[in-house]
Amino acid sequence: MSHAADFLPTALRLANAARSVILPYYRSGLAIDDKADASPVTLADRGAEQAMRAILNAELPEHGIIGEEFGNERDTAEWVWVLDPVDGTKSFIVGRPTFCTLIGLLHYGKPVLGIIDQPVLAERWVGVSGQSTTLNGVPVSTAETKDLAKARLGSTGPQYLTGTVGERFNALAASCRFTVWGGDAYLYALLAQGGYDLVVESGLKLHDFAALVPVVQGAGGLMTDWQGEPLTQASAGQVLVAANASLHAAAKAVLTA
Repeated sequence: MSHAADFLPTALRLANAARSVILPYYRSGLAIDDKADASPVTLADRGAEQAMRAILNAELPEHGIIGEEFGNERDTAEWVWVLDPVDGTKSFIVGRPTFCTLIGLLHYGKPVLGIIDQPVLAERWVGVSGQSTTLNGVPVSTAETKDLAKARLGSTGPQYLTGTVGERFNALAASCRFTVWGGDAYLYALLAQGGYDLVVESGLKLHDFAALVPVVQGAGGLMTDWQGEPLTQASAGQVLVAANASLHAAAKAVLTA
């Protein structure tokens, strides 16, 4: 019987392949338009996903693939890879090194392996179910902050938190030490190593969060939806991430009040 760890060598090859495609486009002087079909970010993310799909289809043809750029293949398989070649498109375009390549692996719809790779800074967080999360091979752990009033809160942007969702987030932010906006998947990597204490988002898609769950949980954190339910292939896009269970409970109480 296969385990998530059995597929880690393949996952690392995927990350290497994506990194080699993306790096030449970074700060190329042409990354000015995320709409144009031939813009560098489009060439970067399409090329990176194609490179990863080629490896998977050659080495693990029975596995499924869900990718942001090229859709789904065999997405009801026991093992399904979830690929987001450039998470943080706007950061890539402006030359900010906080975009990431996300590589997730689902087992019967549950995230069991995840890689967050930042190509420019050569930072790679790896999470595998049942193992400690590492950054470039060195174990990392979440912060021990228990008091909501001391919590450092992160989220990608207020434009994704509108209406009632925004009101609940604002109530949480008012209870925390401070809020730092921006960062996309990089937020979760920093939480895994003790930088942030909470990350709260709404409107995420499967390719946005599948790789993050094993990284966060392997570092001692908790990552669920706003109701505290585990994130799976069927989850909606509301995400609550906390450095520990105590902080998670306190934040959930505010968000669901």
